[in-house]
Amino acid sequence: MITGDQLRAARALLNWTQKELAARAGVATRTIRLFESGSRNPYAQTIAQLQSALEDAGIEFLTTKAGVGVMLLQRA
Repeated sequence: MITGDQLRAARALLNWTQKELAARAGVATRTIRLFESGSRNPYAQTIAQLQSALEDAGIEFLTTKAGVGVMLLQRA
């Protein structure tokens, strides 16, 4: 499962606002704001919607022994 920090980093790589991600994922902007701030963990389905929208834009979420992160894949 992705973290709020990964979500914020992914948005930064894409130069997306919370409002833009909310529109693309079909969730409320408030949900993103609360998740990124650590104030609330959304339902698993909501996180899946957010993750899917970002992955469709070229984001890959990373989880390793060293920690978690994100990377923007190069499109051909």
